[in-house]
Formats: sequence, C-alpha cells, structure tokens
Amino acid sequence: MMAMTRKGPFKLVTVNTAPERAKKLVGHMIEGLKDRYDIEHVDNCSTIEEVAPKVKQHQPNLLFSASMWTSEQAKEIREIAERERPGIATHAIPQGLQVERGPEAIVEYLLENVPALLDSIEC
Repeated sequence: MMAMTRKGPFKLVTVNTAPERAKKLVGHMIEGLKDRYDIEHVDNCSTIEEVAPKVKQHQPNLLFSASMWTSEQAKEIREIAERERPGIATHAIPQGLQVERGPEAIVEYLLENVPALLDSIEC
C-alpha cells in the first residue's frame, strides 16, 4: 500500500480576540490532521483591523475567523483577506459555537470541516 502524501504546507492565520485560545484549539486541529496535512499557524489577529497587515505580511493560504464574530463581521474579515491575498481560503466558525458547546466542539467542528477546504486548495 502506498503511503499517503501530506498536502501542504498551508499557512494559517486566525482572527480571534483570545489569541491563546486560538493557538490552543488550532494546535489540536493541526495535531488531529497532521497525518494528512502540513499546517502551520503563523499568526492571530485579535481585531479586524489587524487582518489586512497580517495577511499582507504572511500571505497565508488559509484564514479562519472565530465563533465570536457576527456573520457580518466574518464577511468583512473574509473580504479584507481576499483583497490582500486573492485566492485565500477562508472559513468562519459558526457564531456562538464556542459559547454554546465549548472548545472541544470547535476542535471537532474543524476536524470535520477543514479537510474538504484544504483539499480544494492548490498547493
């Protein structure tokens, strides 16, 4: 049987007002997907204003906005990211997921949803 090659490397920027929590949760997701994907969490934006400069600086393939943002804010974050890095893959974690179901639910959600997103990206 052939060994599956890992896809990547992917550079990920998160948009989360709690940078340490973002790092921890994304770390769990990266660990859970490491056999299939090479993902590096390069930075976190604590505010929407940080999105443009950090996307410009790091040129990530991926940007995740956390569950504390409203759908309007998530849309604004996505538009800023796409303006700075055309072709970037963005994903908004559903609003309120962390509050309603806790951090484990976020990790589970990411493990379920991120592979399809990564598979759609040309490396």
